[in-house]
Amino acid sequence: MDKLTRKELKSDKFALEVQHSVEFVSQHRQQMIRWAAPAVVVVLAVIGILWYRNYQHNARQEALHADMQIQNSVVGPAQSQSVVSFPTEEARKTAVLKAWRDLLAKYSGTEEGAIAEFFLGTTASDDGNLAEATKHFQAAIESGNASYASEAKLALAQVYAAQGKVNDGAKLIQSVIDHPSVMVSKDAATLALADLIRTSDPKRAHQLVDPLRTSTRSAVSKAAITMEGTLAQQ
Repeated sequence: MDKLTRKELKSDKFALEVQHSVEFVSQHRQQMIRWAAPAVVVVLAVIGILWYRNYQHNARQEALHADMQIQNSVVGPAQSQSVVSFPTEEARKTAVLKAWRDLLAKYSGTEEGAIAEFFLGTTASDDGNLAEATKHFQAAIESGNASYASEAKLALAQVYAAQGKVNDGAKLIQSVIDHPSVMVSKDAATLALADLIRTSDPKRAHQLVDPLRTSTRSAVSKAAITMEGTLAQQ
């Protein structure tokens, strides 16, 4: 018998494995069909779910983008084609409310729904409807989205302050200081708390602001220095 080369041995081994595989499939064809069919169904179902989720996410993002354009719209002639404009403030306000209400109705329970709750709260707050603002800010806080919950807590704290409930507002902001988010840093929340209590507790406000005057973040240090000046004039 001729001596086999390493390459030939590999080829023979591969051929043998293929032969065994073919024999196994032939002998177990019915079992494989029986189990393979459900597996294919599961795989297709997973692919379908992932595609649908991605489709839904893209749809929500497109709707959010459209609403943000209305939120950032102007009254009067637009400066560019990318800016949405309305003839009157009343027309703009009506469009803003409709946009966020429609988004919330369609995507309640999602991140975009939490954003809609937040902006509906700010709109109600601007109109002086504090009860309505409280409802929407509270919904944004309870949405489970930490980023927008932190923004809503700062906004709701201002509503509480306007109602004379400064301590309740301070507790909300303190919770953000203890658990900052991508949207609201610890320093930003600290400055917000100092601003909230600067009239009722100027001493504590100063204690909060003073360490931030030397922050390496220029925006934080400038804001702290400005607030120190405000506290000094009280």
